[in-house]
Amino acid sequence: MSTTQAATAAAPRAVLADLLPGELVRDVLLVLGGACFVGIMAQISVPLPWTPVPLTGQTLAVLCVGAALGPVRGGASMILYLLVGVAGIPWFADGQSGWGGPSFGYIIGFIVSAIVVGALAERGADRTPGKAVPAMLLGTVIIYAFGVPWLAASLDISLAKAIDLGARPFVGGDLIKLALAAGLLPAAWRLAGPKRS
Repeated sequence: MSTTQAATAAAPRAVLADLLPGELVRDVLLVLGGACFVGIMAQISVPLPWTPVPLTGQTLAVLCVGAALGPVRGGASMILYLLVGVAGIPWFADGQSGWGGPSFGYIIGFIVSAIVVGALAERGADRTPGKAVPAMLLGTVIIYAFGVPWLAASLDISLAKAIDLGARPFVGGDLIKLALAAGLLPAAWRLAGPKRS
């Protein structure tokens, strides 16, 4: 192994956010920006008459934040999003805030999803659409894995009924959102310059 290869192998894996200078200040601003981005996308909300869970832009935002910021900053952004919303800032879907409610499990799932998608992005899963689609699909499934059981418990309904209310109506839209995220991240890498491994 050459010296250049050894240095490359020892270098930490990069996500898009690592291309920006300024480390600590950068990281704080990115975490805050990631939380705000999800809060803004939560306001793109379409209530559906047959379910208490609205159709929002949050899933797209969570996937992009996780992939662009990596597991630590992406997860921190989602924790900040949750904590600020619980503290009373009305930036959950439909201008909601506070603890609990039928959709709160999805917000908890955002944290795990951002961490997992961020970890996969560190390993290059956001560099091409072919690699990004499975990573974004896994991130979406994680959100459902937290959101649907919470919905079932919150409404005191069966898991099957919760899937009907909190997953099935959103699959088509979430597939579009994950495809969009899987296209945006590789495009951002191309704009940022040469690929880094």
